Amino acid sequence: MTMNLSRTLLLPAALALALAACQPKASAPAADADTSAAVATVNGQPITRDFYEYYVKSLSGKSSAELTPDIRGKLLDNMVHGEVIAQEAARQGLDKTGDTPYILELSRLQLLGQALGEHYLKDKKPTDAEVHADYEAYVAAAPKLEYHARHILVATEPFAEKLVQRLEHGEKFEDLAKAESMDPSKSNGGDLSWIRPEQVPPEFMKAVAALKPGEYSKTPVQTPFGWHIVQLVETRPLAPQSFDDRKQRIEQELERKKFKDYVDELMRSAKITRTLDQGTAGSAAAAPVAPAAPATPPKN
Repeated sequence: MTMNLSRTLLLPAALALALAACQPKASAPAADADTSAAVATVNGQPITRDFYEYYVKSLSGKSSAELTPDIRGKLLDNMVHGEVIAQEAARQGLDKTGDTPYILELSRLQLLGQALGEHYLKDKKPTDAEVHADYEAYVAAAPKLEYHARHILVATEPFAEKLVQRLEHGEKFEDLAKAESMDPSKSNGGDLSWIRPEQVPPEFMKAVAALKPGEYSKTPVQTPFGWHIVQLVETRPLAPQSFDDRKQRIEQELERKKFKDYVDELMRSAKITRTLDQGTAGSAAAAPVAPAAPATPPKN
């Protein structure tokens, strides 16, 4: 996330501090182990040099030494303001009331999950052999064609069937799409231009792939969007992404799988008792619950 520093300085302190927490690229110090000198104190609570430098780096991408004294001072003011507000909120017990404690706990789970992912994967980067093997599997499974298609989208199957009958009686596909489709493509006669299998619902793709150029589906196709009549205009060969274009995504997917396997093992060895539905009137014994999805390690 790239931020304009001059704009950041205009933000309320609490919001600026929240934005700092969103930055993934600066390395945060361990708060409990932070023994660096204080750059300010608020009611006896220190704001340490390491915490200040992390905040500065998160917002500006630079160290404080690279900034002007005026900007350094304004950023410290932001932190002081944020600390004053946070202390007063805690004094009033707001960290323990309403939804706030749950939001704080969810933030803790998310941040620790991210930290564990980064730590676990630090020395488990995918090897060249793993990346090349995954790329070869991708090429073998990649679709070989892309499709130029049109469609007419309506709300009900009976109406879609009536439109098929009108096509059978000679009305033009584009004209019917302009008159009857509820999809934005109606202005182009239902033209979707070139589509690839991963871009459309599988039911839609299956119907398109079964047609020859110029044909339309005689049976309406249902997707989560409604009922479609699809027409194939033409096809052309679809080359897979090059290795260089695909490499980063492959590395991320391999890392994600490694971390998932690690978390699955943690889940298997953990002692977990679920009591969600126990004691509920009229309920049977608690049903098995699938493990929660593990935290996803951050993308590089």
